[in-house]
Amino acid sequence: MTSTILGWHNGEWGSADALGMPLTDRGLQLADGLFETVLIQDGNAQLLSEHLQRWQHGAARLGMAAPPARPWLEDLVGEAITRAALNRAGTTGAMRLNWSRGSIGGRGIGLPTADPDPTQHRFWLTLQPHQPNFQPAQAWISVQEQRNANSVLSQCKTLAYGQSIQARREAQALGSELALLRNTSGDLCCGDSANLLVKREGHWITPPLSSGCLPGVMRAKALQQKLVTATRIGPTLQADDQVLLINSLGCRSLKQVDRMELHPSAEAKLLWQQLLLG
Repeated sequence: MTSTILGWHNGEWGSADALGMPLTDRGLQLADGLFETVLIQDGNAQLLSEHLQRWQHGAARLGMAAPPARPWLEDLVGEAITRAALNRAGTTGAMRLNWSRGSIGGRGIGLPTADPDPTQHRFWLTLQPHQPNFQPAQAWISVQEQRNANSVLSQCKTLAYGQSIQARREAQALGSELALLRNTSGDLCCGDSANLLVKREGHWITPPLSSGCLPGVMRAKALQQKLVTATRIGPTLQADDQVLLINSLGCRSLKQVDRMELHPSAEAKLLWQQLLLG
């Protein structure tokens, strides 16, 4: 089967299934790296500046060399959009920008004591068609997995998504589509791949970054536009809460969490579009 995912690595374009990279790459071996997922809509990379700002900040927090900057990326992103035939009105896609610490020699987790060398780091991208999802969903609060509010990894969009995958597996085994995670203090924190917004007593709230949630781009836009307030959600939801899981690729209203039925919010798509354009 031919992949519909376009890829770029080390100056070469091709199917993401066919392009190769060294098996010694620390992103592959240790999930030692970062990524950003950017919505492509009507031929444009949406909120690219915000994504790149988080990318740069994450690299600095993890002691990595700075990832490629916007001036270099813009031509590459534009070519990717054209090659994937997503440069027309009405088309949408998902572009993933990846930055790993690369292959630095030796085995294990050891790092050089010198400053990080950007020539040893590795960048690659993928792009594929994607339709933003606004369908209501069921979720399950993970019992097995909790976010560590004290870990620097919780503040960065790293390649390590094993915890989210296990939470999703747990939810699916119990008949739900998505998972919610608490932090190690027991408070609701986020979704398995999205930020958590809760409408409670007429106001939208979201867990603070101190909870261990990822600093999502759409979450930040909602706070900047004063549509949402950052505050503690608590360990459980309330029966009259309306709940959204939001990221750059869509916004899902929850109609059920665990065994508790909720009233799905009618604002999911409208709020997401407002944040995208605002």
